Amino acid sequence: MMQRIDLRGGLPARAELLRLMPRAAGDIGAAVDAARVLVDAVRDRGAEALHEQAERFDGGAPAHVRVPAAEIAAAVAGLDPELRTALDEAIRRVRAASAAQVPAASVTTLADGAEVHQRWQPMRRVGLYVPGGKAVYPSSVVMNVVAAQVAGVPSIALVSPPQRAHGGAVHPTILAAAGLLGVDEVYAMGGAGAIGALAYGVSSIGLEPVDLVTGPGNNYVAAAKRLVRGVVGIDSEAGATEILVIADDTADPAFVAADLVSQAEHDEQAGSVLVTTSAAFADAVEAAIPGQTAVLGTAARLQAALDGPQSAVVLVDSLAEAATVSNAYGPEHLEIQTADDDAVLADIDAAGAVFVGPNTPVSLGDYLAGSNHVLPTGGQARFGSGLSASTFLRPQQVVRYTARALAEVAPHIVALATEEQLPAHAAAVTERTGRAGTVR
Repeated sequence: MMQRIDLRGGLPARAELLRLMPRAAGDIGAAVDAARVLVDAVRDRGAEALHEQAERFDGGAPAHVRVPAAEIAAAVAGLDPELRTALDEAIRRVRAASAAQVPAASVTTLADGAEVHQRWQPMRRVGLYVPGGKAVYPSSVVMNVVAAQVAGVPSIALVSPPQRAHGGAVHPTILAAAGLLGVDEVYAMGGAGAIGALAYGVSSIGLEPVDLVTGPGNNYVAAAKRLVRGVVGIDSEAGATEILVIADDTADPAFVAADLVSQAEHDEQAGSVLVTTSAAFADAVEAAIPGQTAVLGTAARLQAALDGPQSAVVLVDSLAEAATVSNAYGPEHLEIQTADDDAVLADIDAAGAVFVGPNTPVSLGDYLAGSNHVLPTGGQARFGSGLSASTFLRPQQVVRYTARALAEVAPHIVALATEEQLPAHAAAVTERTGRAGTVR
């Protein structure tokens, strides 16, 4: 049974509400020390360390850390036709939705001859992490690569753990998805060491350092991203997945149960949270879960997630309070299934992605909605956002002033520089404006 948190009778102060939110027992901070050893080993010893880590964590080192182009082509050729059609459609939809995330260049004219141009420059080179472990995620290839391509990134390196079941090679479906997208720089490496390799480069295998690392992973991957931040950029410290469903007694308990179960099957640390105004509805949802899980091969894993401290049923007095609880939790995925979904949505300010209505399950967003499924976890949606084309873009301001426009603001610059006791700042302006014949 999922734990219950009864907040009826009035919500506590925000600090206490944040403390009460269900979270996984193991956090990213606890993995930092172990991740540091692995990252430092790759930084210092390169391919040798990667080989050792593959033998230790992945059940065998790959024959080639960089995947040969022929192997990628073979994976594309061997792709099941139905799966290829699904991947092609996912690529089309994510590409279309990502294109809307690229900001337009703009020019602000502050006075005659005084302009500030806003432009968005793509990263030169990025590293994209695609997890392995308990499942295969070609959809994560699509989400990472398409967003980077739409942004205009010219150089993309993709890494994914070597698989025991495939003789130490990257899973062929991952390779096929990369091939469909035209990515030919793929490495068989995983975990914290792979993040270190992307950040510092490994010259012996031709891996140049990247400028940004993106993609989901386990706590060790997230901890490694925390460690290399500053050496490279990162999207977020995405950890175990989570879903929060706001529902009232007008929702279908079987739908809600299915959605809680769907996220729980990712990992034993996955979080499934229901926030509802009805204890009877919560009972109905929990009653529906066993029948949905019994036939699944992932039943043991998802039951461990549902029984864990990161999953809960939260009871509140109103949908407005449900939104307050959700905002404090900051879910990666938020579903709203109520009598007035738009009213609830209006109160939401912290969520990685929001799925509105009974026919918009998170599974849709995982694959075919067109939205990106690489999203902030662990409450980071309160201050962060999901992966998008804009993740791979850097806003730059380009300033253009004529001599006349500079002369108009020169007294203000001198006044401010004088107040800040920076006379050379003032002189850099008066050197120009004080000369005759320079106004144009």
